[in-house]
Amino acid sequence: MSAEPRINDRIRVPEVRLVGPNGEQVGIVPLAKALEIARESDLDLVEVAPTARPPVARLMDYGKFKYESAMKAREARKNQAHTIIKEIKLRPKIDPHDYETKKGHVVRFLKAGDKVKVTIMFRGREQSRPELGRRLLQRLASDVEELGFVESHPKLDGRNMIMVIGPHKKKAEAKAERAAAKAEREAPDTV
Repeated sequence: MSAEPRINDRIRVPEVRLVGPNGEQVGIVPLAKALEIARESDLDLVEVAPTARPPVARLMDYGKFKYESAMKAREARKNQAHTIIKEIKLRPKIDPHDYETKKGHVVRFLKAGDKVKVTIMFRGREQSRPELGRRLLQRLASDVEELGFVESHPKLDGRNMIMVIGPHKKKAEAKAERAAAKAEREAPDTV
Protein backbone atom coordinates (compact mmCIF):
# COMPACT_ATOMS: atom_id res chain seq x y z
CA MET A 1 0.00 0.00 0.00
CA SER A 2 1.45 3.38 -0.97
CA ALA A 3 1.96 6.28 1.45
CA GLU A 4 0.59 8.75 -1.13
CA PRO A 5 -3.01 9.86 -0.55
CA ARG A 6 -5.56 9.01 -3.25
CA ILE A 7 -6.54 11.93 -5.46
CA ASN A 8 -9.37 12.73 -7.89
CA ASP A 9 -10.49 9.63 -9.85
CA ARG A 10 -8.53 7.21 -7.63
CA ILE A 11 -10.94 7.78 -4.74
CA ARG A 12 -13.33 4.79 -4.72
CA VAL A 13 -16.09 5.53 -2.19
CA PRO A 14 -19.73 6.54 -2.79
CA GLU A 15 -19.58 9.72 -0.68
CA VAL A 16 -17.00 11.88 1.13
CA ARG A 17 -16.95 14.49 3.87
CA LEU A 18 -15.76 17.50 1.84
CA VAL A 19 -13.47 20.19 3.24
CA GLY A 20 -13.03 23.37 1.20
CA PRO A 21 -9.72 24.91 0.10
CA ASN A 22 -9.63 27.27 3.12
CA GLY A 23 -10.49 24.56 5.66
CA GLU A 24 -14.24 25.21 5.77
CA GLN A 25 -16.60 22.24 6.13
CA VAL A 26 -18.77 21.72 3.03
CA GLY A 27 -20.46 18.57 4.37
CA ILE A 28 -21.08 15.01 3.21
CA VAL A 29 -21.48 14.97 -0.57
CA PRO A 30 -21.54 12.25 -3.25
CA LEU A 31 -18.15 11.60 -4.86
CA ALA A 32 -19.33 12.74 -8.31
CA LYS A 33 -20.43 16.14 -6.93
CA ALA A 34 -17.14 16.54 -4.99
CA LEU A 35 -15.15 15.83 -8.19
CA GLU A 36 -17.31 18.33 -10.10
CA ILE A 37 -16.69 21.03 -7.45
CA ALA A 38 -12.94 20.27 -7.63
CA ARG A 39 -12.91 20.61 -11.46
CA GLU A 40 -14.88 23.88 -11.33
CA SER A 41 -12.48 25.44 -8.80
CA ASP A 42 -9.45 24.07 -10.74
CA LEU A 43 -8.20 22.14 -7.68
CA ASP A 44 -7.59 18.49 -6.81
CA LEU A 45 -9.78 16.35 -4.56
CA VAL A 46 -7.38 14.72 -2.07
CA GLU A 47 -8.39 12.01 0.39
CA VAL A 48 -6.85 13.16 3.71
CA ALA A 49 -8.49 10.72 6.14
CA PRO A 50 -9.28 7.45 4.32
CA THR A 51 -10.18 5.53 7.51
CA ALA A 52 -12.90 7.96 8.64
CA ARG A 53 -16.56 7.13 8.00
CA PRO A 54 -17.21 8.62 5.45
CA PRO A 55 -13.64 9.35 4.28
CA VAL A 56 -12.55 12.99 4.47
CA ALA A 57 -11.49 14.64 1.19
CA ARG A 58 -10.12 18.14 0.78
CA LEU A 59 -9.96 20.54 -2.15
CA MET A 60 -6.33 21.66 -2.67
CA ASP A 61 -3.57 22.15 -5.22
CA TYR A 62 -1.91 18.74 -4.83
CA GLY A 63 1.36 19.67 -6.59
CA LYS A 64 1.85 22.66 -4.29
CA PHE A 65 0.96 20.51 -1.25
CA LYS A 66 3.55 17.87 -2.21
CA TYR A 67 6.24 20.51 -2.78
CA GLU A 68 5.58 22.21 0.59
CA SER A 69 5.62 18.91 2.50
CA ALA A 70 8.91 17.92 0.79
CA MET A 71 10.41 21.28 1.81
CA LYS A 72 9.26 20.78 5.43
CA ALA A 73 10.80 17.30 5.51
CA ARG A 74 14.06 18.64 4.03
CA GLU A 75 14.20 21.44 6.62
CA ALA A 76 13.58 18.95 9.44
CA ARG A 77 16.44 16.74 8.17
CA LYS A 78 18.74 19.76 7.93
CA ASN A 79 18.09 20.73 11.55
CA GLN A 80 18.52 17.18 12.80
CA ALA A 81 21.71 16.55 14.79
CA HIS A 82 23.60 13.34 14.07
CA THR A 83 25.59 11.80 16.92
CA ILE A 84 28.79 10.36 15.57
CA ILE A 85 30.93 7.77 17.31
CA LYS A 86 34.58 8.81 17.20
CA GLU A 87 37.23 6.21 17.99
CA ILE A 88 40.49 6.58 19.88
CA LYS A 89 42.99 3.70 20.01
CA LEU A 90 45.45 3.26 22.84
CA ARG A 91 48.05 0.72 23.95
CA PRO A 92 48.41 -0.50 27.54
CA LYS A 93 52.03 0.79 27.83
CA ILE A 94 51.31 4.35 26.68
CA ASP A 95 53.72 7.21 27.33
CA PRO A 96 52.34 9.96 29.66
CA HIS A 97 52.60 12.64 26.94
CA ASP A 98 50.86 10.42 24.39
CA TYR A 99 48.12 9.73 26.95
CA GLU A 100 47.59 13.49 27.44
CA THR A 101 47.37 13.98 23.65
CA LYS A 102 44.79 11.19 23.28
CA LYS A 103 42.86 12.53 26.28
CA GLY A 104 42.81 15.95 24.57
CA HIS A 105 41.21 14.34 21.51
CA VAL A 106 38.57 12.65 23.70
CA VAL A 107 37.85 16.01 25.42
CA ARG A 108 37.48 17.74 22.03
CA PHE A 109 35.08 15.06 20.76
CA LEU A 110 32.95 15.17 23.92
CA LYS A 111 32.77 18.98 23.80
CA ALA A 112 31.51 18.70 20.22
CA GLY A 113 28.72 16.38 21.48
CA ASP A 114 30.07 13.17 19.91
CA LYS A 115 30.34 9.76 21.55
CA VAL A 116 33.84 8.32 21.91
CA LYS A 117 34.75 4.66 21.57
CA VAL A 118 38.05 4.06 23.35
CA THR A 119 39.87 0.90 22.24
CA ILE A 120 42.94 -0.54 23.92
CA MET A 121 44.85 -2.94 21.71
CA PHE A 122 46.78 -5.77 23.37
CA ARG A 123 49.68 -7.53 21.65
CA GLY A 124 51.62 -10.65 22.64
CA ARG A 125 52.14 -10.98 26.38
CA GLU A 126 50.04 -7.86 27.07
CA GLN A 127 46.97 -10.08 26.54
CA SER A 128 47.67 -11.84 29.84
CA ARG A 129 47.38 -8.48 31.71
CA PRO A 130 43.92 -7.06 30.85
CA GLU A 131 43.83 -5.25 34.22
CA LEU A 132 46.39 -2.75 32.83
CA GLY A 133 43.96 -1.80 30.07
CA ARG A 134 41.00 -1.66 32.46
CA ARG A 135 42.95 0.63 34.81
CA LEU A 136 43.91 2.91 31.90
CA LEU A 137 40.27 3.14 30.71
CA GLN A 138 39.05 3.91 34.23
CA ARG A 139 41.70 6.64 34.55
CA LEU A 140 40.57 8.17 31.24
CA ALA A 141 36.91 8.01 32.30
CA SER A 142 37.67 9.78 35.58
CA ASP A 143 39.76 12.43 33.75
CA VAL A 144 36.84 13.37 31.46
CA GLU A 145 33.90 12.76 33.83
CA GLU A 146 32.86 16.46 33.81
CA LEU A 147 32.31 16.26 30.01
CA GLY A 148 30.99 12.73 29.56
CA PHE A 149 29.84 9.54 31.23
CA VAL A 150 30.68 5.88 30.66
CA GLU A 151 27.95 4.46 28.44
CA SER A 152 29.50 1.05 28.03
CA HIS A 153 31.92 -0.23 30.67
CA PRO A 154 35.26 -1.78 29.60
CA LYS A 155 34.75 -5.13 27.86
CA LEU A 156 37.39 -7.48 26.51
CA ASP A 157 36.72 -8.27 22.85
CA GLY A 158 39.39 -10.63 21.52
CA ARG A 159 42.69 -8.72 21.55
CA ASN A 160 40.97 -5.39 22.30
CA MET A 161 39.28 -3.82 25.31
CA ILE A 162 36.49 -1.39 24.42
CA MET A 163 34.67 1.33 26.38
CA VAL A 164 32.17 3.93 25.10
CA ILE A 165 31.95 7.41 26.64
CA GLY A 166 28.87 9.54 25.89
CA PRO A 167 28.73 13.34 26.19
CA HIS A 168 26.67 15.02 28.92
CA LYS A 169 25.30 17.59 26.45
CA LYS A 170 23.53 16.76 23.23
CA LYS A 171 25.00 17.45 19.79
CA ALA A 172 22.47 20.24 19.12
CA GLU A 173 23.34 22.01 22.39
CA ALA A 174 27.07 21.84 21.60
CA LYS A 175 26.41 23.17 18.09
CA ALA A 176 24.35 26.08 19.46
CA GLU A 177 27.08 26.91 22.00
CA ARG A 178 29.76 26.94 19.29
CA ALA A 179 27.60 29.20 17.09
CA ALA A 180 27.02 31.61 20.00
CA ALA A 181 30.74 31.71 20.82
CA LYS A 182 31.58 32.34 17.14
CA ALA A 183 29.04 35.18 16.92
CA GLU A 184 30.49 36.69 20.10
CA ARG A 185 34.03 36.57 18.69
CA GLU A 186 32.98 38.10 15.37
CA ALA A 187 30.90 40.88 16.93
CA PRO A 188 32.71 44.24 16.73
CA ASP A 189 34.04 45.46 20.05
CA THR A 190 32.10 48.54 21.17
CA VAL A 191 34.06 50.16 23.97
